[in-house]
Order: sequence, then C-alpha cells, then structure tokens
Amino acid sequence: MRNRLFAIAAIAGAMAAPIVAQAQTTITTGTAGGGTVVIGEHEGIVAAQRPAFREYIVRERVPNYTISERVIVGGVLPETGVTYYDVPQSFGMTPYRYTVVNGQTVLVEPRSRRIVQVVD
Repeated sequence: MRNRLFAIAAIAGAMAAPIVAQAQTTITTGTAGGGTVVIGEHEGIVAAQRPAFREYIVRERVPNYTISERVIVGGVLPETGVTYYDVPQSFGMTPYRYTVVNGQTVLVEPRSRRIVQVVD
C-alpha cells in the first residue's frame, strides 16, 4: 500500500513539474502608468541607464513614428511603417529592439512587435 501511494505521488509530481517550471520562467511585472515591464528573465533599460539612453536616442536622431493607437506596455505596433533598431550593448544585453512612437521611446519584442517597456 505504501509503495502504491509513493508511486502515485511521484507521478503527480512529475506531471506538475512543467507547470511549475513555466510559472517560474515567465514573470511579468510593471508599474502603474506603464513604465517598466520585465518579461521572462530579460530586462529592459534599467532606471540608472535611462537618462543616457534618452541622450543616445537624441544624438542618433531616431525618427519619431506616429500611430493612432495609444502607446502602452502590452500594445502591439503596426507590422509596416515603423523601423526597429538594436539596443547598443552598452545599455545591457537585451533581446528587444527600440523605436520612437508618438514621441515616446519604447522597447519592443521583435517577433510580435509587442511593447515591453516605455522608457520614461
């Protein structure tokens, strides 16, 4: 009887492991007003680097794209009409790209074009 209970517990634990692992690898946090979002293990531009990143955007003369939708974390940018740029390594390793939309610098997940951070 004890072996049977142990076997059932082991099977239940093995079945639950992928669910627990998935819950730990996808973490979404944010601030009211859509300031910062961290998805998975990747970060956007950390607070200490934001002033330098904004100066970089101005220095590089990144064009401003205008869209009719509101620019918010979680929003998706249009498939055409917006150019995305690689984030320089001096601002940290990130899988995201950046662009300027409606006067706001945003980090975007390149495949889905989903906004993951509005750099304020």
